[in-house]
Amino acid sequence: MKKSAVVILNYNGEKVLPTFLPSVLAHSQSDIWVIDNSSTDSSLSLLEHEFPLVKIIRLSSNFGFAGGYNWGLESLKGQYEFLILLNSDVEVTPAWDQNLIGWLERYPDYSCVQPKILSWSDREQFDYAGAGGGFLDSLGYPYCRGRIWDVLETDQGQYDDSLTVDWASGACMVIRSADFFEQEGFDAHFFAHMEEIDLCWRLRISGKKIGYCGAVKVYHQGGATLSRSSPKKLHLNIRNSLSMLYKNESKSRFWMIFLLKWILESISALQFSLKGDKEASRAIVKGYLDFLKSRHLFENQMEKQKDRGIFRSGPVRFLFWHFFILGKRKFSEL
Repeated sequence: MKKSAVVILNYNGEKVLPTFLPSVLAHSQSDIWVIDNSSTDSSLSLLEHEFPLVKIIRLSSNFGFAGGYNWGLESLKGQYEFLILLNSDVEVTPAWDQNLIGWLERYPDYSCVQPKILSWSDREQFDYAGAGGGFLDSLGYPYCRGRIWDVLETDQGQYDDSLTVDWASGACMVIRSADFFEQEGFDAHFFAHMEEIDLCWRLRISGKKIGYCGAVKVYHQGGATLSRSSPKKLHLNIRNSLSMLYKNESKSRFWMIFLLKWILESISALQFSLKGDKEASRAIVKGYLDFLKSRHLFENQMEKQKDRGIFRSGPVRFLFWHFFILGKRKFSEL
C-alpha cells in the first residue's frame, strides 16, 4: 500500500485547472489523481496534453461532490493509506501534503485534518470554506474560526495552532483511507454541500477525532462550480443540513431543532421575498419540502448510528443569537 494520493474532483474545470494544478504538481510528494464527473468541456483533453503525470478516473455521469468522490475513490480502495481530497481551485504551498500526513501520523486517534484555508483572491483573508477550523452550534449551523456566516476575518496568525474541531473542510482535507471506507464515504444523497460535515459527524460518533493544523496553509478561490449566492446552493444547504441532523441526532431532539430552524429560516425566506429575491425565498421552502419527501432514505443509516448526538467543540450553542442579535462578528467574540 502506498502512503498517499491527492485526489481532485473535476467538473468542467478547463479554466481553473491550468491556474491551480501547477502548484499541486510542484509542491506534492503524493500521487495525483483527478476524478472527472463527466465533464462536457475540454478539461480532460487539457489534462491529457498539458498534465500527463496526472492520473484520471472517468465517471459516466455528474454525481456531484459526494457521489463523485465515492464512486471515484472506489477505484483507489486498498491502494493508499491516506487520501487527500482537494478542490480543483486550491493553490497549495511547499510540503503541504507531507506536513498534513505527518500531523495525522503523530496523532493516531484523529481520522482527518484540514490546513489553514485562506482566500486566493485576498491572500490575507480567511476563506469561507473551512477557514481556521470548523464547528457546529446546537442547531447544526456550521461556523469557523475566521468565518462566521459571510463575515471573514483577516489572517494575523491568530489561528496558526492545532486543535480538535467538529468538521474539516472538503476544500482540502486529509483522511485515513480505512476510516473513509469504513463510514462508506460521503452520503451520495447530499450530491453537494454539507457532506463533509456529515462524514466528520459520523466519524466523531464512532469515537474518532477531527483535526486542524494551522502550520499548513492553502489558498482557495471558491465558487468555481457553484457560487455561494446561488439559490441552488442555498437549497442544497437547507436540505442537506436537515438531512444531516436527522441522521445524526436523536429523533426527539431533531424535531425540536427542526421547529426552531423552521421558524428562523421562514423569517429569512420572508426577508428575501420582501427584498425581491424570490428565488432565494423559494430555495429555502424547496429545501424543507425536499427533506420531508426524502427523509425515508436515511432510515437505514440511522439504525447504524447507535449512539447519536451532536458533540460540540465550539464556544456557542446558538450562533444565530450571537451573530444577529448580539452583533458578534469574530470567533474571538463568541
